[in-house]
Amino acid sequence: MNFEFSPEDEAFRAEVREFIRANLPAEIACDARRWFNPKVDNYRRWQGILAARGWGAPHWPPEYGGTDWSAIRRHIFMEEIYKADAPDFFWQGTHMLAPVLIAFGSADQKSRFLPKILNGEESWCQGFSEPGAGSDLATLRTAAKLEGDHYIINGQKIWTSDARESDWGFFLVRTDPTVKPQRGLSFIVARMDTPGIRIRPIRTIDGREELNEVFFDNVRVPQAQLVGEPGMGWTYAKYLLDKERTASAFLYFNKRHLQKAKALASEQFAGGVRLIDTPAFSRKVARVEADLLALEWSVLRILAQEKNKYDLNAVVSALKIRGSEMQQRVTELQIDALGPLALRHFERRDATIDDPTWMPGWPELAIGASSLFLFERAATIYGGAREVQKNIIAKLAIGS
Repeated sequence: MNFEFSPEDEAFRAEVREFIRANLPAEIACDARRWFNPKVDNYRRWQGILAARGWGAPHWPPEYGGTDWSAIRRHIFMEEIYKADAPDFFWQGTHMLAPVLIAFGSADQKSRFLPKILNGEESWCQGFSEPGAGSDLATLRTAAKLEGDHYIINGQKIWTSDARESDWGFFLVRTDPTVKPQRGLSFIVARMDTPGIRIRPIRTIDGREELNEVFFDNVRVPQAQLVGEPGMGWTYAKYLLDKERTASAFLYFNKRHLQKAKALASEQFAGGVRLIDTPAFSRKVARVEADLLALEWSVLRILAQEKNKYDLNAVVSALKIRGSEMQQRVTELQIDALGPLALRHFERRDATIDDPTWMPGWPELAIGASSLFLFERAATIYGGAREVQKNIIAKLAIGS
């Protein structure tokens, strides 16, 4: 097996790198680098910049605005995006909803929604989980009853990321309570400013309010906003989650934040020696680097479509487990590098490049590091809990 990139692919890498260098505004890179206080308008703007170049959704079919790149070139593109501290995409629209619309949506839905997702004009949130129905979506209770040409929705969603900043949401709802639980679910989209939708933020341990509860009180949604067929929501949700979990190794995130951990350790000293050069810390780095390299090769084997005796969904679940654990390890390594500096509290305010929120002696990369470390405690839960992924592996790969 040969994982060397061809000269043509390396030329493509240089093209991507030059485009980002010439077109990524410094304030957007700063925003993405500091992570803990992102501005939605920056993500909209960057999505528009990518779309104008024809790179707004490389994984979409070309007829909808995709690039028709090979899997390897999409990999190179994402590597360079993360190396440059650029935002990646409006993820929930481009990577989660759009594949469902392309596969199952009506012609009107595709023409209405896909162009505005592509250019960043409209942002989306996902409403699947409910109190008591997180990983077990078959037990969800939010109900949608058809009355005339509208669905009337009542219920509650929880852990809905970016609900307050989103223009639209896509939701799993129960449209038929009389059949097998999975058969009674449907997939519907709704504007977040629809009367009867109420959003309450959830303040999390990292100090952010990205997550939300969403309440539906007799919310009227046109029947035309049902995606696909009634009762097929379970099938569409599995299709969406398979797309999500394929990216859940978070390879590019992990590589970027390992490099940041090493940069921080190069700036800190212990007994007059750079921390990165001390035997104890260098051993920690070596362990993480070796495991991350193994994860990268595993992802590349999937991208190269190498034959595998195991069910692909089992492989994807294994990558999700290892990738989420690596998120925790690379962010913990940053905290280890910072030591007592990790205790510094940075205000959640608009900080510009010319008005930094750090003081002399405090590395810029410390901004947001502690918040990100705390946030990543949930990495082994969101997108499908580690325990659920192990059950999938046991069933599909081991047969138990």
